[in-house]
Amino acid sequence: MVKALVKSLRPHQWFKNLFVVAPLAFSKHLFEPEYVALSALAFGIFSLLSGSVYLVNDIFDIEKDRAHPVKRKRPIPSGALPLGAARTAAALLIVFALGAALASFGVPFFAVAASYLLLNLAYSMAFKHIPFLDVISIAGGFLLRVVAGALALSVPASPWLLICTFVLAAFLGFGKRTHELATAGEKAKKQRAVLSKYNLRHLKIILWVLALATTVAYLLYTISPQTVSFFGTNRLIYTTPFVLFGVIRFLRLISKSTTADSPTDEMLHDIPFMANLALCAGAVIAIIYFL
Repeated sequence: MVKALVKSLRPHQWFKNLFVVAPLAFSKHLFEPEYVALSALAFGIFSLLSGSVYLVNDIFDIEKDRAHPVKRKRPIPSGALPLGAARTAAALLIVFALGAALASFGVPFFAVAASYLLLNLAYSMAFKHIPFLDVISIAGGFLLRVVAGALALSVPASPWLLICTFVLAAFLGFGKRTHELATAGEKAKKQRAVLSKYNLRHLKIILWVLALATTVAYLLYTISPQTVSFFGTNRLIYTTPFVLFGVIRFLRLISKSTTADSPTDEMLHDIPFMANLALCAGAVIAIIYFL
């Protein structure tokens, strides 16, 4: 049962909490042990919170997941993890994570962590059934991660970083909805009720608009006076092609994939995408810290 519980926490999805660590790199504290430790602690707290959210979501979606060709194999819908054990584990994780947030970073960080939890609970109970609001609430969760990461380090959250985060998260969210609707066919409503309220053509238009917005937002960030002044260089603009490639590659994964797997999961196993991500991170770090 322990193995089933760990699997339900979806540790492979905790990479999303790297958004908590983003302020560490962009505040120029990446190589300072004290700041790294604080950022790692914040990452751990949000990983526990996101794990509890996955448990709650699977509990609410148990019947829908049983109709899904992939999700029905998850521990809760398959019966490998009993509902009672899942509920208890979720409650204990929430109490421990929020307690650690308050004890480690104080009230502001605790408030953001609690807001993240409440937003996700609202998503599980209501927002996921409302088209557009479902994706916006997911994007809001990424935004709260960045704000929490900045609070953990006592550094200001750059408005440009928040804008780029929200647009990128919305792009990924609508990309996932587009993929789900395209691959689910007649089972769309059974797998995710909100899919019946979306139009595939409209989703594709929104996706391309957000793809452009993501690239442009990052480009504007790299050349903004605040960015150039803070980092003392305008060379970040040279990392824009990496962002453009990543956006295009994600669009291709959505359009070419015919499996029911999440495109964000598939993205993590796509060698060109991950190689580009590593090169982009390396270039950003080199420009900020060494050039």
